[in-house]
Amino acid sequence: MTTRATNPVWNELERLCISPFAPPYHEPQEKSTSGARLDAVNETTSLLRGPSNLNAEPYDVKNPHLVESLDYSPEEERNVLRILDRRLMPCILLTTFVLNMDRTNNSNAISDNLPFDLGFDINVVNTATAMYSVLFAMACLSGAIAAKIAGPSRWIPTLMFSWGLVTLAHVLITDKSGYLTVRCFIAITEGGVIPATLVYLGGFYKSTELATRLAWFWGVQHVASAVSGLMASGLLKLRGVYGLPGWKWLFLVDGIITVVVAVFTWFYLPIDMTSTSGGLRGRKPWFNERQVQIAVTRVIRDDISKRSYEKTVTWLDIRDTLTDVGVWGHLIISMIGQTPNTPMHTYLPTVIKSFNFNVYVANALTAPPYILQGISMIIVIQHSDKVRERGYHGAFGAGWQLAGWVFLRSLPSGAGRGLKYLAAVIVASWPSTHPLNIAWMSENTGSVGKRTVASGLIIGSSNIYGVWGSQIYRADDAPDFRRGNLINIGFAGTAFVLWFVHKNIYAYLNARNTAKLAILTEDELIHEEKAREAKGNRSPLFCFTT
Repeated sequence: MTTRATNPVWNELERLCISPFAPPYHEPQEKSTSGARLDAVNETTSLLRGPSNLNAEPYDVKNPHLVESLDYSPEEERNVLRILDRRLMPCILLTTFVLNMDRTNNSNAISDNLPFDLGFDINVVNTATAMYSVLFAMACLSGAIAAKIAGPSRWIPTLMFSWGLVTLAHVLITDKSGYLTVRCFIAITEGGVIPATLVYLGGFYKSTELATRLAWFWGVQHVASAVSGLMASGLLKLRGVYGLPGWKWLFLVDGIITVVVAVFTWFYLPIDMTSTSGGLRGRKPWFNERQVQIAVTRVIRDDISKRSYEKTVTWLDIRDTLTDVGVWGHLIISMIGQTPNTPMHTYLPTVIKSFNFNVYVANALTAPPYILQGISMIIVIQHSDKVRERGYHGAFGAGWQLAGWVFLRSLPSGAGRGLKYLAAVIVASWPSTHPLNIAWMSENTGSVGKRTVASGLIIGSSNIYGVWGSQIYRADDAPDFRRGNLINIGFAGTAFVLWFVHKNIYAYLNARNTAKLAILTEDELIHEEKAREAKGNRSPLFCFTT
């Protein structure tokens, strides 16, 4: 009989799970096909990386295109992935481009004297930002759940069409109450689209592929912010045309673009990998029958909980999520680490304008830091995917942000505008850790239901910080915002530490799981294997990514 000392499961668990400094895991090299992995691994090793028998009770196979014994080559899998990246991702990136274009236009409008035109100061803008953050966060959780009910391919364009109408409604506002009203409705309609997109992408991509795609997703958002600044530098010059201020022209054009893209998205996004023909997708399906089987099977082999991906969220999923210490760690990192984004993103054109640039140049100068942030973020996250490490990469991004705020805060009031702009570029171009944090959380949730709830929570947490973040830059601290930047340093420094803390929490959980397995009998191991899908990341067989 195999002993604990000689059983390879214990040596493999120690290598993969105990140490945060363990080398990255690489899939076993197949002799011929990647699909043979589930048959090639021995019985004990299969306990580590996933069940070798996808028919294990008590779970029923719901997807008819799942073929447990399917063999396919790495090249066949790459072809499927290329089709997804070429046909699906561009539409997803278009939706997030429009989303962030519409979210950035408020800061552009503020630099064009929107508060003055409507009869209030930046403190009212801060109040609107706080209200937006609360409602956006609430809409995130409800949006993730609604996406599972209505289907994300339908929920995403519905939300887009709705916030497009609200964006157009900005043209009608004439006072403070009108401004606060449209900012509330824009939060409600925009809030659910990102968690719905996360749910949607999880049905097409493996966990080892998702972080890079999320980097593209948020990278395009930064491109959208840059384009919005360039658009604003031109559209704001229309002030006075047909009696409208320039910022109303900005909302008008953005709203029309959003409505058009929403209609396109409705007729383009497929429900799943089996419904890729018809509408604007074309007459011919994206995949042939074998490619559909590969597309479905590879995702489920990567994460067996996706066998029931269409399952709606239950109260048990919500309770399981709210009692998960790992999820809470990611939420705290998001709320703390993203807080300095609120004053920077809300007032970046205004801050640059305070460096003695005119309003048109100031809006155009917001483009370089947004482009640089998108590039730096994608590079860091792709490297994180390559080496299968999360915590140190997140700490690197947080450290960059911290250094930028220290540099900006240390500049004297009389510093040249070129030096001030350089400091603003360094701060605003930090490699945002938000998509990395989401991917890290997603791969460590262990079940579809928990992942859905957690996705809504983390997008909500990445916006609720606007409640307190909106109060960092105050009117009595302008134009240098020295007190506000000192507060930003405090948040960025705390986030830097939290990334290390959370990495070691996951390392501890892995070590605890290994200790639990070490005292189980062979029969108990078999029982844990069968219960693995139901237990998710609470199973001692689950190995957390660190």
